[in-house]
Amino acid sequence: MDTIGSSDFKVEKAIKLSDLNTVTDLSASNKELKKQLESIREDLGDFQNTLYAHSKYSVLVCLQGMDTSGKDSLIREVFKDFNVQGVVVHSFKVPTELELKHDYLWRHYIALPAKGKFGVFNRTHYENVLVTRVHPEYILGEHIPGIHTVKDIDQNFWEKRFEQINNFEKHLAENGTIIFKFFLNLSKAEQRRRLVRRLDLKEKNWKFSAGDLKERKLWDKYQECYEEAINKTSKPHAPWFVIPADNKKAARVIVASILLEALKKYKDIKEPELSAKIKANLGEYRNQLEKETE
Repeated sequence: MDTIGSSDFKVEKAIKLSDLNTVTDLSASNKELKKQLESIREDLGDFQNTLYAHSKYSVLVCLQGMDTSGKDSLIREVFKDFNVQGVVVHSFKVPTELELKHDYLWRHYIALPAKGKFGVFNRTHYENVLVTRVHPEYILGEHIPGIHTVKDIDQNFWEKRFEQINNFEKHLAENGTIIFKFFLNLSKAEQRRRLVRRLDLKEKNWKFSAGDLKERKLWDKYQECYEEAINKTSKPHAPWFVIPADNKKAARVIVASILLEALKKYKDIKEPELSAKIKANLGEYRNQLEKETE
């Protein structure tokens, strides 16, 4: 199997999504990809245990992508070996009435992982510069001062949102949150195949929505919005990675590999050592326990 390096997918300069591959050749069979993922996620699970004991950092994994890009199955497979107490997944849907009474980042802020834990956002705060940009009428439901009609939502409005999101993530990073942002780059042809599969397989029918077809017609607009959002918000402290997503198994291995490669660099994340006093008395504590009678 070819060596996977994060630099192959990390956005460090302006990109054009149309120039990036949706398929990558890892020179591996499905069986080999499965075995590779099992090994990586075991190491990630060990790291998560150490992160929990260390309790000074948290990890936020943000997943974005068009419908059917594989976000749900990626979460299931990559984080399978984690202690369930150490990872929390949030799938953000249409804002609730309560959420709309707050600023757009509020519901994301309160869902952030606590120190020592992993948090996974399935769709993220970036929906506020993606779906709302494709459908600016949604912004009117946020009751923002000075925004009365769609005509009030100009380019300056979006520039401010990009700045707010960058500031939000910088604040998180400076306070111990390690941020990863993955865009699952799916081709339009592969999305069509997956939507047809949802129609053909009875057990997949529940995943299909007529709305998926309406949004598919806006494919090009979504690609433009993703491209600009990625280019304006990929920062050293919160980088974007564009992952070829036409092959789900390969995409999972790439994401898991990037996570492990980056997290291994945090040499200060280690299990806390016992105090000298406790170390010196370990034998005595053992004797006390052994002398106990049930």
